[in-house]
Formats: sequence, C-alpha cells, structure tokens
Amino acid sequence: MSELADRTKQSAIDTIDRAKSALIELSHKIHAHPELSFEEYQASTWCADALEAEGFTVDRGICDLPTAFRAEFGSGPLVVGICCEYDALPDIGHACGHNVIAAAAVGTGLALAPLAKELNITIVVLGTPAEEGGGGKILMLERGGFDGISAAMMVHPWTSEMVGMPCLAVTHFDVNYHGVEAHASAYPERGRNAADAITIAQVAIGLLRQHKEDGDQVHGIVSHGGSAPNIVPAQTTAKYYVRSSTLEKLKEWLPRVKRCFEAGAVATETTVDYVPHSPPYSEFAMDEPMAALYRANAESLGRNFAPPAERIVAASTDMANVSLVIPTIHPTLDIGSLPAVNHQIAFAEHCISSLADLALLDGAKAMAMTVIDLATTGERDRLITEVSAR
Repeated sequence: MSELADRTKQSAIDTIDRAKSALIELSHKIHAHPELSFEEYQASTWCADALEAEGFTVDRGICDLPTAFRAEFGSGPLVVGICCEYDALPDIGHACGHNVIAAAAVGTGLALAPLAKELNITIVVLGTPAEEGGGGKILMLERGGFDGISAAMMVHPWTSEMVGMPCLAVTHFDVNYHGVEAHASAYPERGRNAADAITIAQVAIGLLRQHKEDGDQVHGIVSHGGSAPNIVPAQTTAKYYVRSSTLEKLKEWLPRVKRCFEAGAVATETTVDYVPHSPPYSEFAMDEPMAALYRANAESLGRNFAPPAERIVAASTDMANVSLVIPTIHPTLDIGSLPAVNHQIAFAEHCISSLADLALLDGAKAMAMTVIDLATTGERDRLITEVSAR
C-alpha cells in the first residue's frame, strides 16, 4: 500500500472518530422519527444539512423527488457516489436499519471531503428516497441523478457480515377487484363478490408455488377487503410483491402469478386491474474488485466475514438497478441482532444499539478507505475509463 493511501486512510478514520457523537445522534434521530417512502422530509433534510455544514454543495429535491438530494465535494475525475437511504416501514419503523445507512453515508462523505483535493476525487453523497417499494434510486437513475458517477456504494445493517447481499428481482403492485355490491342477506344473488375473487386468487397462488423455480417468490396482503359484513364487497385491493432470480426470469414468472388473479375474476364475475408501485427492481451485479477492497478494509477494522450462522437469504433493493449500470457494492453489517431479523420490531430496536452504532462507524470507515483504494490503485483508471465509455 502506498504512503498516500496509508496516511489518508488514517486521516479518514480520525475524522469519523471525531464525528462519532454527531453521526450516532443523526442515526438515532432518524430512528426516532420514522418516515415512509417519499415522505422522508426530516431525515433527508438532516442528512443534507450535515453535509452542507461541512462545505458540500447540496442540490435538494433533485429528479422531481422532494426528498432526494445530491451533495458534492471536490472536482476530481474519479466520482464516487455514496448512497443514503432513510425511509422507514409502515407500523414497524426503522426495522431495516435505514437510519444506520444514512448516518454511515454522511460519515463517509465527511471523512473524504478534506482529502478530495489530494486524492483528486469528487465525493458525491446521494439522498435516495423510497427504497422500501418505491424505487427511488431507479427513478433517480432514469432522471440523471447518478450521471457522472464512476462507482457507487452503500452499507446495510443485517444479521451477518457479507461483502454483498444476495438479491432477487421484484415487482410491486396493487391488485384491484371490481364487483357489484348488494345486501348480503336479502339480495346476495345480485352481488358480485370482489373479496371472494382475492380468496380464489390466493388459493391458486398457493397451488402454483409447487411448480415454481428456485428464486421465484410471491407474497402479499389484503389492504382492503370490504366495508361491512352485510354488504357484498364490490371493491377490494391487495398489495403484492412478485420476485424472481433475474429480471428475465421475472418476465416468465409474473404472467403465471397474474393468471391466478385473473382466475379469481373469472370465477366471481368481477374485473381485475393492476397498479404498479415502482419500476421493477433487478438482480444485483456486484463489482468484484471493489468488493474485495471493501472486505479487506472492513476486516482491518475487526469486522468478521465468517459464514453466517443463519441460512443465506435473499432480499431485493433498488441499489441493484444501479449495479447494472455503474460499478457498485452493497455490503452488509452485522449488528448482533439474532434471533431478531430484518423487518421485525425487535430488529428496529437493535438498530440503535451499541453494536449498530459501532457498525455505522465501521461502515463509514470501510467505505472511506475503499474509496481511497480506488483513488490510489489501478482501479482508478478502470473506473474513469468505464464512466467515460458509458
């Protein structure tokens, strides 16, 4: 390792250590004020303000998304994007730890800003709303929010330390059935039951599962099942996620699932339509050289990438769509939560624990050190060349 890399890595670590209290406070403040997708007004403001106070040029409300921002420092040709996430989940708050993600991203930006000129880089911290089903990064990608970025990264709290999280492609949508209301006792024959349509579809999906391929998944909830027991339900809605191993596989699996919804409509003489929540999330294409650098840096801080005690699980993220266009990594941070897992209330409680606070600081340090490696090795030329050819 070069003297420049050694010295600047230590400087980045020292900066994060000095900012420790402020970064933990930011994480806990976001955790205490959970905001749903596209409604993260406080969290995005707090992150943007923290960066602006340290000299970043901040463009807020980018890409026609009020809670998105792009904060830049430096003017070098190697442009590295660090992604914040800060949306919470309905009812269970920050049970996926986006408060940790946001604070770690801000910490990485603060650590690299004083080094940007010497490393000849531009550091960009991107505030990306609505990861939990809204596809904020996909919208930003399509609308130019990632333009000019040479490499992108973020970290995610999890139940184990992984250099990359296995990801499935997913599409999110509402299923709406339209029937005919009637008095459920006096004139049931005049009704066309939209709730029965959902029931039939759910049974059909359950039977379809025995014929799925590895990676194919479908899960959903009934968000509106009727208004009163004595009224035949004329309008019902379900929210569904359909996943597969890749976007191409999803194109094969999704029509089979939709035929189950159509069966419900046929059987009950109702009609069905679909309302998408976001563009489909893709599979993840991890940048292996960058991932190897991150792992080495994280291990130097004491992070342990031993095989996880639990089974390897796959989720979905809109960061995957970024990875198909830009060299990207998405490591996970073990916050010692087991047996609590992501999307449980108990996991949300762990996301402000001392281990979660340590994880956000280590995640920020490991990302900053990885950026320094990108800037001081042959990876620099590769990434600059790739973005020029994009």
